[in-house]
Amino acid sequence: MEALRNWAFEMQAQGTLPSIFEYGFLINALVAALIIGPLLGGMGSLVVIKRLAFFSEAVGHAALTGIAIGILLGEPAAHPYASLFSFCLIFALLLHWIKSRTQVPYDALVGVFLAVAIAMGAALLLYVARKVNVHILENVLFGSILTVQDQDLFILAVIGAICLLLTVCFGNQALLASLNPELAQVNGINTRLFDYAFVVLIALITVAAVKIAGAILVGAMLLIPATTARLVTRNIRQFFWTNILLSTICCLAGIILPMALELPVPSGAAIVLLASLGFVLAVITNRIRSFT
Repeated sequence: MEALRNWAFEMQAQGTLPSIFEYGFLINALVAALIIGPLLGGMGSLVVIKRLAFFSEAVGHAALTGIAIGILLGEPAAHPYASLFSFCLIFALLLHWIKSRTQVPYDALVGVFLAVAIAMGAALLLYVARKVNVHILENVLFGSILTVQDQDLFILAVIGAICLLLTVCFGNQALLASLNPELAQVNGINTRLFDYAFVVLIALITVAAVKIAGAILVGAMLLIPATTARLVTRNIRQFFWTNILLSTICCLAGIILPMALELPVPSGAAIVLLASLGFVLAVITNRIRSFT
């Protein structure tokens, strides 16, 4: 983490980065984007393959309730990580456990959990709004990468290292379990274990990205770049790496452009709007190719 920060300072001193990056909080934002971009891109690929976009959205909204509970329990309003991680993990695991033990359609079940998460979050946030600065709640909802601190970077780095280690050790098995669960079981792969591990990783990455993209928009960052990558690629390998590249570019541009253009746009909104623009361009390009 410190190496990335020193590298960014050197790039700014050499004139490679804009002069606005002479400030430490912008360097923190840049480092956070370089970590969370690949995380969202890599996980977003599996989210699209397993058709769990709605699930990631529900976990993102559950973060609202987790933050409110943390504030009520006395955690710092800017870093209620204990309750945030705990509630989102319980929420995600409970949803997946009920899904495997009921005949209710998965999209309907996720819709129920999403509605409950939004209702609980709204009720509790209105209550805690009397106790904390309202701008802190705005950062929770829409993201503010410029408020990222060393503690946030450390958590991002730890989650990134865990994801990298799991990808190196079990990436091929996880991909097979996602694409063809029956074939994976024939090959001795415990697909149920991989499903639960995937749910936990979604919860961890979602929580880690809340401060950057916001609880409302974090699900979009898992989905939109992956959908765009699927439109412009022809195989799984291209899809995976293109998604990581697009997600990272959107995170970086979502920081740099509002600052350079002096636009009062939250980082989460800027990142999602740029990702949406990429999706629109990909759709238009595909339509043009279909007529030629």
